Amino acid sequence: MAGLKVEIVRADALDEGAWAEWRAILADTPALNSPYFRPTFTQIAGAISPEAAVAVFTRDGRTVGFFPHQRRGGAIQPLAAPMNDYHGVIARDGEAPTLEEVATLLGGSRLNVTAWVGDTPAGEPRRTVQVELGADGYDGWYAERRQTFGKFFKDKERARRSMEAELGPLRVERGLHDPRLLDWLIGLKRDQYKRTARHDIFGCGWTVELLHELLKSEGPGGFGASMAGLWAGDRLTALEYSLHAGDQYHFWFPGYEPSLARCSPGILLSMDTMRLAAELGYRTFDFGFEGEHYKKYFCNGAHTVREAMIVKPGIGQAFSQAAVKALDLAGEGRGERLRASVRRRWAAIEACEVTHADRLKGAVQAAGAALAKVRAPQRASA
Repeated sequence: MAGLKVEIVRADALDEGAWAEWRAILADTPALNSPYFRPTFTQIAGAISPEAAVAVFTRDGRTVGFFPHQRRGGAIQPLAAPMNDYHGVIARDGEAPTLEEVATLLGGSRLNVTAWVGDTPAGEPRRTVQVELGADGYDGWYAERRQTFGKFFKDKERARRSMEAELGPLRVERGLHDPRLLDWLIGLKRDQYKRTARHDIFGCGWTVELLHELLKSEGPGGFGASMAGLWAGDRLTALEYSLHAGDQYHFWFPGYEPSLARCSPGILLSMDTMRLAAELGYRTFDFGFEGEHYKKYFCNGAHTVREAMIVKPGIGQAFSQAAVKALDLAGEGRGERLRASVRRRWAAIEACEVTHADRLKGAVQAAGAALAKVRAPQRASA
């Protein structure tokens, strides 16, 4: 960390020289080829997320990197968390401060990251998965996937025919920017969070504003946000909100009518969106973290990111261990197994909620959900 200095500024305080250097770094650094690293994303999110700022790192008077972030009390998080699917220091290879150096220079009680791009021994690795189109484009990808996973894709073809027979001809549109459609999608997501006992990331308000503002955006290099929708007859069955820049297309927030789950409208929409977007030159379709079963049938590429929490020695570390011990007592030794799940729930709550009271309310609800998850196997085996 010798000679490394940091200045914390608002995004709107960066001059055009800084933004030009930012763009030059992106052009030289393939690992940062994601819409989340584009200046326009930081400019918009930096104006909306509470306590947002950019850390400007210098060495010997020369700018070597930028880190967009936000503060929640003593905690530091990537800008727009928990909705930021990739984050890290915007710096050229070999010049980026380490995660530990970032935490030290920024101060705070802890730095929490869920998808850190860059070398660090801290935390745990997680995989994100992508569809990478080859020279034959979408048709070549689909032919290879159908041959490799015939049963899965034949089932989706049957689902398409079934939905069309039941509800009418299917129609897909992409490049949608209607705010009323976005409100419909957000309503679906909030219902989903309630059903699954997850924290409602849209209840805080600023996250809704962020999606609406990004939907209006148009930045250099094709940066933007848009939605794609699947209609059956006159009925809207699924929507997906995505970010895109260059040849990268990042699927972000999908939603579909739960009553039509048997027809897989969300999966059909993703396939048709890729087909239409590929005609416009998009070649990488990012599905975020692996996990949902359908992604293994779709994705032929992967990246490794890091999930970590760098805690300042003292009370923060003691509290973390005490929380795990409390879960151990409630869950009969399952505290370590639940650590990652609880940490992610808390990270989302802390990032969304800007008042202590709202964070406390969210934490109580998350603890209840975690304990219910612990006890479910006990009830099933009783």
